[in-house]
Amino acid sequence: MSACVCLGQRIRGKDLPAATGDLSMRILVVEDDTNLNRQLKDALTEAGYVVDVAFDGEEGHFLGDTEPYDAVVLDIGLPQMDGLSVLEEWRRAGKKTPVLLLTARDRWSDKVQGIDAGADDYVAKPFHMEEVLARVRALVRRAAGQASNEISAGSVRLDVKAGKVTVDGHAVKLTSHELRLLSYLMHHKGKVISRTELTEHLYDQDFDRDSNTIEVFVGRLRKKLPEDCIQTVRGLGYQIAED
Repeated sequence: MSACVCLGQRIRGKDLPAATGDLSMRILVVEDDTNLNRQLKDALTEAGYVVDVAFDGEEGHFLGDTEPYDAVVLDIGLPQMDGLSVLEEWRRAGKKTPVLLLTARDRWSDKVQGIDAGADDYVAKPFHMEEVLARVRALVRRAAGQASNEISAGSVRLDVKAGKVTVDGHAVKLTSHELRLLSYLMHHKGKVISRTELTEHLYDQDFDRDSNTIEVFVGRLRKKLPEDCIQTVRGLGYQIAED
């Protein structure tokens, strides 16, 4: 698809606040326009997401079918396999990953077709990058069953938009990886998360993943958070208990 003008697209300036996404969430961007693909990846990465990219429908379909993404930004007009076909294949296979469609088409019938194919939301080009980020945040939040941008577990409170953690109202300073790990556990309170799953959501597909580093991050977090906030389930993984 030909390139489009992406409004509000400054990546390193003040237009896009840093680390305001749903931290630890892994996003797939499928867009054949090289420049727009890069802009989307840079904006989502700066917002705190782990981002993988694909440039055609076949590659995007494969990644979405084999990797555990929390949301997908999917262009409709892709080479090899169009976006609607990719989406329909995922839904037929039972994939429930939230999908945000990107389209240059502004006819209402195209939007209806996308929603009927299984899309959760859409945005028409040209768009403001801030709108894409806001819609991705909303998709991830709804998928996790969260009504707001704040998640709490006992005295621990996480503002996923601002990327800030407090304990009893006092700010806690975390590294980016500690924040991502805590965010993922808090988004899945009550569920036991394996080290493998945590590793998959902390690093993109090209990173040399080592699940042993998860133990290191958990150990650091336990020194900064209340006792028993992060529980070890022997042989299975970690969890943050429901309130």
